[in-house]
Amino acid sequence: MTRALSFSFISLPLAFLILVTEAAYAQYPSRPITLVVPYTAGSDADISARNLAEHAARQLAGRILVVNQPGASGAIGSQAVRNAAPDGYTLLLGRIASLVILPATDRNTPYQWSDFTLLSTLEVNPLVCAVKADSPYGTMRGLVDEIRKQPGKLNFATVGAGTIQNFGPQYLFTLVGLPKDAAVGIPYKGSGELIAALLGGDVQFACTNVGALLAHFRSGAMRALMTTMPAPLKDLPDVPTARSAGWPEMENLVGWSALAGPRELPREVVERWSKVMAQLAHDRDWIAGNERLGGMPAVRSPQETEAFVRAQFALYFKLALRLGMRE
Repeated sequence: MTRALSFSFISLPLAFLILVTEAAYAQYPSRPITLVVPYTAGSDADISARNLAEHAARQLAGRILVVNQPGASGAIGSQAVRNAAPDGYTLLLGRIASLVILPATDRNTPYQWSDFTLLSTLEVNPLVCAVKADSPYGTMRGLVDEIRKQPGKLNFATVGAGTIQNFGPQYLFTLVGLPKDAAVGIPYKGSGELIAALLGGDVQFACTNVGALLAHFRSGAMRALMTTMPAPLKDLPDVPTARSAGWPEMENLVGWSALAGPRELPREVVERWSKVMAQLAHDRDWIAGNERLGGMPAVRSPQETEAFVRAQFALYFKLALRLGMRE
């Protein structure tokens, strides 16, 4: 009898606390949400975040404040979210570079992708391999054959060793049995310099996000040789896919954004964002905002997002080890 009474008195405060907590998150968000972008204003990540903030705020009937915290290749802003209170009011606009490539290539990165609650991927940005319009290489296979004939003679543009622009050609080399130095990667400070180098003939080819090059394909200044999506792109319907070229594994190479928060976000917050993202997947305005960046909507459940990011990390970790890029 005494034990039963004692249990009742202990459980009542706990039950009350659970009810209060559930009631609080039933009204989520009750104050503005901070969405941290670990890159500068005007970057693709920043534009993706502001597109999300504008349209998700309507679904949530609340405010989403986009805050840029750039530095250390995305590590500073990412670490700030990792260390934030897990209450759903500080979230991260993660990118492939900050969530996956940086931890895969730099053992000193102060976080791992698994340190976050992954809510959804937002969009994917297909990779496209391109040459200048007057290039003698008419197909990706023709370009690869030339690289095989003249190892170390051709150059490609990157924006740094630990970037998808560098991993794209390097991954292709592994698939076709070429050494990592079969063509020489020339690093540039950003996509603007990369484009200028390709147009100026300083490099023979580049593989980068399709959105960065669309205007140059339309103007006829560049020619696309291959994309990394399973089906032809709406804007480049005649450009072969990696699968049709015989390298379906290249479909793993895409840029992407994801929404994440600190570990152990409340279940109610995760479920609320799952509903918001499911609604945005059919929101024409949000979709159009992605397309302006060359992105394709790619809403996934939290479980699907975790599986996707885990697989992406494994891919880049193995590549970094193989290429001697794991610092």
